[in-house]
Amino acid sequence: MALAATPASGDQARGAPPHLIFIPSAGMGHIHPFSRFIAALASQGAVDISVVIALPTVSEAEADHFTALFAAFPAIRRIDFNLLPLDDATLAGTDPFLLRWESLRRSAHLLGPLIAGAAPRASAIVTDITLASQVIPVAKNELRLPCHILFISCATMMSFLAYFPTYVDGANTDHLAGDVDVPGIGHLPVDYPPQVLRDPDNLFTKQFFSNGREIAEADGILLNTFDALEPEALAALRDGKVVSGFPPVFAVGPLKSTSTEKEAVHGGASSPIAWLDEQPARSVVYVAFGNRNAAALEQIHEIGAGLEASGCRFLWVVKTTVVDREDTAELNDVLDDGFLGRVHGRGLVIKEWVDQEAVLRHPAVGLYVSHCGWNSVTESAACGVPMLAWPMTLGDQRLVATVIRSAGFGLWLEHWSWDRESSLVRAAEIAEKVKAVMGDEAISARAKEVGREATKAVAPGGSSHRSMQEFLATLK
Repeated sequence: MALAATPASGDQARGAPPHLIFIPSAGMGHIHPFSRFIAALASQGAVDISVVIALPTVSEAEADHFTALFAAFPAIRRIDFNLLPLDDATLAGTDPFLLRWESLRRSAHLLGPLIAGAAPRASAIVTDITLASQVIPVAKNELRLPCHILFISCATMMSFLAYFPTYVDGANTDHLAGDVDVPGIGHLPVDYPPQVLRDPDNLFTKQFFSNGREIAEADGILLNTFDALEPEALAALRDGKVVSGFPPVFAVGPLKSTSTEKEAVHGGASSPIAWLDEQPARSVVYVAFGNRNAAALEQIHEIGAGLEASGCRFLWVVKTTVVDREDTAELNDVLDDGFLGRVHGRGLVIKEWVDQEAVLRHPAVGLYVSHCGWNSVTESAACGVPMLAWPMTLGDQRLVATVIRSAGFGLWLEHWSWDRESSLVRAAEIAEKVKAVMGDEAISARAKEVGREATKAVAPGGSSHRSMQEFLATLK
């Protein structure tokens, strides 16, 4: 097939819906917003949808998730994409998800013929930011198709990513070497952005820089946020303050979870909802640190002692490994002797996945102690639940914590870290801060207000609803 003959989006058959082809990357934190956005579009029936599935999948959780997505929406087409072997001895020991991103990037040149052969003919591509620098040229130069980025973090992080190449050029460096002043956003101390960017030889740094260079060539940026949550960052991007000539920005969040996620990820796990039903309103502290964040055993012990000393009821999801689902340790192996017995009745500790949105929506939950993954933050904001931010240092989570702080629905203690013994957060301080935020009426009131704003944003006529319609209009 001659790729030059591939029609642009405007060449769709008269009356046929646009055909969107999604190219996600890897990691449940990336896949969840893709599946939520895809489900929202599929439910409307306004577009044809195909999803490129990279094979083999990285984890069992990802494979199950995609299987459930296609089962829930049979009209969605699946395009299998067999990746080239990644034979690179220099990458030994690298994070498996970074390796998957790199494998996708090095195989991206194979996407042209694959997508050119799709039926009906593609109207546009939506891909992950981790693949931007490779997929955008294929889409625009080879296939002559619009290419949009579905960004899986906050508008503040997008602003930093977009500005990072300008910062590097101005500082005459090839890595994060100091504080960054992002136009329209403000001053970001050097320890706010992903700390891995301090290493110019790290694979993530190279990918990040390359994607930041290319992002301005996208036809649109889709963000899982809403105007009332990040007004300054969204305005800075839209007004060209961060980068002149930046693509259109569509804030379409908060994206909601689907039954697909619950069936694929939570099926078979014991539900904590029945336990929550027995607890008083706003009395429970929900503690969970995401699907790829494992605490050291000593820190787990301090968290347990802090929750016990707080006197609060709590629901705690414990994780001890960093791959999405493969966590086989027993609770008795990681908790202090006698802990479960001492907190019986007022504390529920589990290792299974939970339906997090159902937990956050439950009237018994009054606080979420979180690692600040963006999906978790948008869910907490949408449910009007206050947050106690405890971000990691390797990813976007400290920048995400600035959103919680600026929006006013949570507390971020910047000195809390996860760097093992040198910065262990002790039980006494955990107990003190949990009790403080649980009793803070101003934070609670602001969280409820943010929740109302989130509901308003996705309702007909709301800011995110309008953004979704504007995005769909670009496809026709």
